[in-house]
Amino acid sequence: MLEQLLIFTRGGLILWTCKELGNALKGSPIDTLIRSCLLEERSGAASYNYDAPGAAYTLKWTFHNELGLVFVAVYQRFLHLLYVDELLTMVKREFAEIYDPKQTVYNDFDDIFRQLRKEAEARSEEMKKSKQVNQLTNNNISKKQGQVQKSGLKGGNKNKVGDESGNDSGDGKHSSGRKMENGNANGNNFVSAGSPAVGVVNSKENVSSNNGAFDVNKLQKLRAKGGKKTDTVVNKGSKEEPKQKITKKNRVWNDSPSESKLDFTDPMSENGDENIAVVAAVKGESMMDKDEIISSESETEEEAETGKDNKTETKTKGWFSSMFQSIAGKANLEKADLEPALKALKDRLMTKNVAEEIAEKLCESVSASLEGRKLASFTRISSTVQAAMEEALVRILTPKRSIDILRDVHAAKEQRKPYVVVFVGVNGVGKSTNLAKVAYWLLQHEIKVMMAACDTFRSGAVEQLRTHARRLQIPIFEKGYEKDPAIVAKEAIQEAARNGSDVVLVDTAGRMQDNEPLMRALSKLIYLNNPDLVLFVGEALVGNDAVDQLMKFNQKLGDLSTSSNPRLIDGILLTKFDTIDDKVGAALSMVYVSGAPVMFVGCGQSYTDLKKLNVKSIVKTLLK
Repeated sequence: MLEQLLIFTRGGLILWTCKELGNALKGSPIDTLIRSCLLEERSGAASYNYDAPGAAYTLKWTFHNELGLVFVAVYQRFLHLLYVDELLTMVKREFAEIYDPKQTVYNDFDDIFRQLRKEAEARSEEMKKSKQVNQLTNNNISKKQGQVQKSGLKGGNKNKVGDESGNDSGDGKHSSGRKMENGNANGNNFVSAGSPAVGVVNSKENVSSNNGAFDVNKLQKLRAKGGKKTDTVVNKGSKEEPKQKITKKNRVWNDSPSESKLDFTDPMSENGDENIAVVAAVKGESMMDKDEIISSESETEEEAETGKDNKTETKTKGWFSSMFQSIAGKANLEKADLEPALKALKDRLMTKNVAEEIAEKLCESVSASLEGRKLASFTRISSTVQAAMEEALVRILTPKRSIDILRDVHAAKEQRKPYVVVFVGVNGVGKSTNLAKVAYWLLQHEIKVMMAACDTFRSGAVEQLRTHARRLQIPIFEKGYEKDPAIVAKEAIQEAARNGSDVVLVDTAGRMQDNEPLMRALSKLIYLNNPDLVLFVGEALVGNDAVDQLMKFNQKLGDLSTSSNPRLIDGILLTKFDTIDDKVGAALSMVYVSGAPVMFVGCGQSYTDLKKLNVKSIVKTLLK
């Protein structure tokens, strides 16, 4: 049975709940649905599963977009209620008739709901009975088919000698006669196609039965055409001029030493210490503290594109019909009206490197939010869909919580403990380089930083981080290679607490999401040290693989953790953002899959090339 049914506005005002049900829900399934599904533009899904201690619920919902109402039904997952979708549709229709925006209490709706529920349950019972009847008839038909096949086998064995001795002209007649006899004897008008009692069938029957089969003559013609084409290609290729023979030049030996510098290593002093000067980039200001200015070129291009779309639409629809529809407005938007615009929008998102699965879910969510809404005057469907998609993208990319790391660092400093950040990700995405960029940005805000070299797997990883530490003139904690990274990180945090460091940046080994031993070691590091921030470092170049990477990382961190409340990814650092031009879809895919915000964007090779994600700029680029 139903656990609860609620009707509330998009603003969160509850208008009506079923008092008869009145079951106390375990946990907070409605709040979780709103937070993780409706607000995250996942409303295109059919249902949502919520697990609570001692209960497992399934939630289904529907919208009345014109009135701005949400209808949610909650029931136990193991029940598999078939009438919930129909009941929600009936409730939406009946409640829309009595809805008044000024009214907040609807006690009269209890009797209406009681009647609607009885009707829905009665229809579901009728459907169950009809299904059972259909199963019984199907079983009877299958039994009769088996009897027909057995009788056909017996008839074939009896008439085997007659078939061999008979002439060719009588084969068709005998076979058709046997077929009719078997059909009349069993009271059925069908015969199994594989029955040997059928015998040889005439050419007309063969033609009618093989209409769906592939014609071999067509295949031969296609092969002949393909052979002619290949011959022409070969003939064209034979006319090409022969290539000139390349002669090897004699090498000139010169005893004088080369003037170019071959040794690019840093100078060493007599004591063996490297004299590394602080780089010139340290004098510059990090791009994290600069506000990005959006040029108006994208707006003018967008207006030009909308103008082109408007012209093509008026040509196809006709001047009078489009003019009349734009003035009068459309009564209610239907799914068929939205499909062409959503299809074009999905293709546009995919060309900007958004994963196909994410683009499809976004279009489904936008369709669910627009279906049934009245189209205003002087507006087109394509512009309405684009505006709804823009709102959805801004809502997804805007962080749901504070991502002010500087404030969190000062809060941890007051508690006299270091703020710990762990950088995780796949191989070769630039974790160590961007860790150094974050360290440089923190140094500009007069925060004491210490690096922890916990990549004890890759050769040269410790030396790479040591070079960054010397150039930035900050301490580094290292234990070499083939050590347990979780223990190294723990000792680094203890050392930071002793020497008064404010932030510990933990570098980890790159690992593929399917490498279970390395993922287990990462889960152990996070569980043992309980960092304040877990940053996933990902490339902005990836497309569909971004979804797989983040889903697998979160899944492994949850499954392999020994804690009842495992830590997952808290934020995203996007690297190589300066190499993708307008292919910015990886940011959307990663945020949509994980729910974690993009906290940093790497856009170059120097320490200053780190900036914040400009949500408006990303959305305009995606929809351009």
